[in-house]
Amino acid sequence: MEESKNRIVQTSCQLCSGGCGLNLHVEEGRLVRVTAIKEHPVNEGRLCPKALAIPDLVYSQERIHHPLRRDGNSWRQISWEEAMDTIVQRLTRARADFGPEALAVAFGMSFLTQGIAGIDLIRRFTDVYGTPNVFSVDSMCYRSRLIGYILTAGKFFVADAENAKCIVLWGNNPDASCPPVAWRVRKALKQGAKLVVIDPRRIPIAEKADVYLQPRPGTDGALALAFMETLISEGLYDRDFVSRWAVGLEDLKTAAAGYSPEVAGGLAGVPADDIRRGARLFATTKPACIVQGTNTLDQQPAGVQNSRAMAILQALTGNLDAPGGFISPPRLPMRSLRLPFLVSAPPLGYDRFPLFYEVMGRTFGECQSMLLPDAILTGKPYPIKAMIVSASNPLLTWPESEKVRRALESLDFLVVMDMFMTETARLADIVLPAASFAERLNVVDMYRLVPGLPYVMLRPPAVRVGECRSDLDFWLELARWMGYEKQFPWRHLEEAFDYMLEPSGLSVAKLKQSPAGLYYGQTRFQGYEEKGFRTPSGKVELSAPSLGDRGQVPVHREPSESPLSNPDLAAQFPLVLTTGARQMAFLHSQFRQVARLRKLAAVAEAELSPETAAQCGIADGEIAMLETRRGQITVRARVGAAIKPGVVQMSHGWPEANVNLLTSLDPGDPVTGNPELKALLCRMKKVSC
Repeated sequence: MEESKNRIVQTSCQLCSGGCGLNLHVEEGRLVRVTAIKEHPVNEGRLCPKALAIPDLVYSQERIHHPLRRDGNSWRQISWEEAMDTIVQRLTRARADFGPEALAVAFGMSFLTQGIAGIDLIRRFTDVYGTPNVFSVDSMCYRSRLIGYILTAGKFFVADAENAKCIVLWGNNPDASCPPVAWRVRKALKQGAKLVVIDPRRIPIAEKADVYLQPRPGTDGALALAFMETLISEGLYDRDFVSRWAVGLEDLKTAAAGYSPEVAGGLAGVPADDIRRGARLFATTKPACIVQGTNTLDQQPAGVQNSRAMAILQALTGNLDAPGGFISPPRLPMRSLRLPFLVSAPPLGYDRFPLFYEVMGRTFGECQSMLLPDAILTGKPYPIKAMIVSASNPLLTWPESEKVRRALESLDFLVVMDMFMTETARLADIVLPAASFAERLNVVDMYRLVPGLPYVMLRPPAVRVGECRSDLDFWLELARWMGYEKQFPWRHLEEAFDYMLEPSGLSVAKLKQSPAGLYYGQTRFQGYEEKGFRTPSGKVELSAPSLGDRGQVPVHREPSESPLSNPDLAAQFPLVLTTGARQMAFLHSQFRQVARLRKLAAVAEAELSPETAAQCGIADGEIAMLETRRGQITVRARVGAAIKPGVVQMSHGWPEANVNLLTSLDPGDPVTGNPELKALLCRMKKVSC
């Protein structure tokens, strides 16, 4: 980088799942501003506030620049060599004393958005070390969708909103969570597409909706079944597609019959006529797609069943594997780095949630994170004594924060690699300074976001800050320090990437020749006409025998805490708390150190309706206590008409008002073990001065 200090580096953003194309303007070796790549297919010349604040993030005064070692209650700066030597000694001792499964590794969403190679590199290390215990944010979101779609139609699909004539935003607020998706939805609306919005909050785009449904949190399964009942009873489903390419219709009819719009509307607090209007609009306007929230439907007792319901609705209307519906873009051919045969211990939770680990021959290779704190605290089914956390802040982002704290504090050895001294990092023995995405090399595949336009791009390093290193460089170097040269023969990341990319015919050198990225394939539609669906029956499984007693057809499961399932608790805690709604300025617990972004959302707030606020004696802007049976926090009240009466919404990731002090690690979904974070009973009251 020394030979050209003034330049523009083209790259892909990593501040959310979008992957927008960016120009990083570097002057005298320093990143000074960010502009959009006009021709990039993801963002087409547009940027969100987070992207504009990248220089502020990179040069934040709160960044960690050097490795740190705990010295009592303070920190001592150390060299990378001392850090690596200490980590190797402690990992070697843990394996010798307790077995390889004594090591746990956790990584967060920002690691998932780093690129296609990062996760495999971590898993190769854990395979060689011998531990099955790898954990990620997928324990709380997204994995349920993967599993639900695969169980139903044999593969993963994405919604082709840009080419749809009818879009259903189901628990998804793309303006706040992923602007490129919002841009595509709004483009379709300008072209005349119809819109159905289903959300307890009247999100801004709901003003453009043809039908808006405002359900009680946790009742999405009932609404989905009511959509199915309407389609089936009114003959609005695609008879030709269903007769040729689906099995289990009679079982589905029986399940849906118990959820007429009147029944589901009563459960959800939604007018039955509005449910019918939404279902009819979706069924009669083709092509149509459902754009579901990243975790909204997952964090419920019927998480997998909710996602199965989305795929089934697409199939019932003939909008599966079709333009403007659910489509399946090609994947970039990659060589896997996994060596799972080296691991002998059973993954944590495999006996309880086997489908979370693998489904229909597809191995995800991760354990259910919600089981880890208890395993650490109890030593069962085996001792877990050491942990490496990469790009994750479990103390704020995992439920039941107090138990997570106790578990992390009880470890013999904890390493955290992050850009900032997070709440989790403060508990560590060693803290390693992580490079931002603008400082590290990676390869990014955008197949999930731009349906029909599979796109790959190199993410090159543009600047360097302190002694910060790429997470991937750390894992590659740690493997060498551990003596794993035979399994990690690559001298640097470029060689590892070239090894993985070889089946695609690409290489890092070739990608450097196309700095703005390139297309690598074309989406094919109706592929099932030739090969069928990759399910046991070869068809869409409206009823999935592989689920066994976990529910072969979609079911509605009331949240364990609701006015219906637990009326005694509801008498004490009469409001429904839903957590985790995205905010444009942040991603989970990230970016609150950036003053430019903090101005967009300065303090933690709990949102409630005027009716609910009046019942609680709270005025807009007042400080209130938000409480569940697990604990309480103080937070500023934001009173407005957008949220459904009787519901309190609060985002997570706030150190000063950590909503996960109020949530539970208890597995909610019997298929995946996902926690219930979208519908918990709570109460609020004004804090007296």
